[in-house]
Amino acid sequence: MNFSVFQMDIAPGDPEANRQNLVKWIERDVEENSPDTIVIPEMWTTAYTLPELEDIADQDGEPTISFLQDLAQKHHVNIVGGSIANKKEGGIYNTAVVINREGELVYQYDKAHLVPMLNEHHYLTGGEKAAEVFELDGVKFGLIICYDLRFPELIRPLALEGAQVLCVVAEWPAARRKHWRNLQIARAIENQMYVVSSNRIGEYDGQEFSGNSMVVDPWGDVLAEGSNSQEETLSLRLDLEKVKKVRHDVPIFDSRVPEIYKKDRGV
Repeated sequence: MNFSVFQMDIAPGDPEANRQNLVKWIERDVEENSPDTIVIPEMWTTAYTLPELEDIADQDGEPTISFLQDLAQKHHVNIVGGSIANKKEGGIYNTAVVINREGELVYQYDKAHLVPMLNEHHYLTGGEKAAEVFELDGVKFGLIICYDLRFPELIRPLALEGAQVLCVVAEWPAARRKHWRNLQIARAIENQMYVVSSNRIGEYDGQEFSGNSMVVDPWGDVLAEGSNSQEETLSLRLDLEKVKKVRHDVPIFDSRVPEIYKKDRGV
């Protein structure tokens, strides 16, 4: 499967400008790279303009979901549509969406873990459902959002259910770049899956974002990595047979002893 990862800057508080930028980016990428699946960053329509979200967030995923469906169908490409500020019953959520090449909405996920360092909890409502496995072109995927990467207990069930690729969409700050890189490699190794991340670049409200979008293979090798200073596209073909080989050669899932593992007691 051919992947294109968009490492983008984002126009703060201007969803229409960001949507039009994505149109141009996808048109160029489809022509140059012929991707099967495109991955874009977290909160790409608004950036982290948290105090403004009440006025500029999508309502029940619109108009962004329909916009992405049109693009996916037009270019016959799967879109892991990053995430959007999404106003719905119960509050404003950070919602990731996935559209297949037929233009069908195949998956949505609300970010479960809100970032205390960015005061997300003052403006957003955390999702209450676990991440689930979904399929694109017969490949099993998982999808998490930024800070979720710090919580391996969210991700391990995806691997146990057969996920071959974990997508991470993010606006991860440069101040914690080392964590961003190391956590992705750890998640790839411990779950024997590809990790494909799209992180934004640039700066907003005094916060510099890391870039360093990555593709990590199931052995923990970094196959591609974006810079920390510029927009770019990572284009790569993933050999999904490698997931099967690594899981066969180092059969960690067969070695698990779940009956002795302590369950989370909420402490």
